[in-house]
Amino acid sequence: MTALEVDKDLMMKLLEKMILIRRFEERTKKAFADGEMPGFVHLYAGEEAVAVGCCSALETRDYITSTHRGHGHLIAKGGDIKLMMAELFGKKTGYCKGKGGSMHIADINIGILGANGIVGAGIPIAVGAALSAKLRKTDQVAISFFGDGASNSSRFHGSINLAAIWELPAVFIIENNQYAEKTNIKLTAKVKNLSERAKAYGIPGVTVNGNDVLEVYTEACNAVKRARDGKGPTLLECKTYRTYGHDEGDMQTYKPKQEVEYWKGMDPIIILKNKMINSEVIDEERYLEIDRAIINRIEEAVKFAKDSPFPLPEEALEDVYA
Repeated sequence: MTALEVDKDLMMKLLEKMILIRRFEERTKKAFADGEMPGFVHLYAGEEAVAVGCCSALETRDYITSTHRGHGHLIAKGGDIKLMMAELFGKKTGYCKGKGGSMHIADINIGILGANGIVGAGIPIAVGAALSAKLRKTDQVAISFFGDGASNSSRFHGSINLAAIWELPAVFIIENNQYAEKTNIKLTAKVKNLSERAKAYGIPGVTVNGNDVLEVYTEACNAVKRARDGKGPTLLECKTYRTYGHDEGDMQTYKPKQEVEYWKGMDPIIILKNKMINSEVIDEERYLEIDRAIINRIEEAVKFAKDSPFPLPEEALEDVYA
């Protein structure tokens, strides 16, 4: 499959899902700044093409593991934005009944094995899910999302080595947004493309433009098919960039201005929108209609969250297993 073979209906779905993630994150940013949201959040804006391109290659029964920056992954896999927003507001109607917050949202029913506040901790969980699928002789696939910083961890190397040895149906997605918190990847990795590390484990390694959702989708489909066919894992590096700081409150003073301006021109939503306009799949008016409808959906989710009750003190130890 090539990006040119992606049909018009799918392109619309990809666009709508990316806009949904962007608007969700922008509204979350505002709610946090207004003091309406407890805890803190790590926003996914700017990286939408990675989550949407990869999750669109999956079926509902397939698995994903996420990160501290997980809202985009959860939405791309089909997470309910009302339940997500309620969780961010700490409400009883949220995915974790208001007790987990941004970094612990999960929905087992649609294969979301959870966001995770520990760097790289989702990687071995995905390997476990892939091993389970192989032992049960299903053709399910497990995708693990993680950042460039996590690719320097022992969890990364040990997990990929095991998945390669056992030829597990896993796909490892490096979201290379250039920074591990405030440290540029050039200071912590010698290789130009992190996908080159796949060679050490005898598996395919591919680097793509992580801001081109069609390119991400195409390579994700190839990797998922390989995994589903019993040929083992793939390491897919998606080069992208986060619009906002590591977390809210991070002023990003460590980022060069020229770099920031360059990546503003690489907005994944605008890239797909322009391709669709040039191919006469969509026009500006239709794009604005979609955007307005999604903004309304987000506001409905915020209203649901605000109108929902907080968990009661006596519920603090419910659903605690360890």
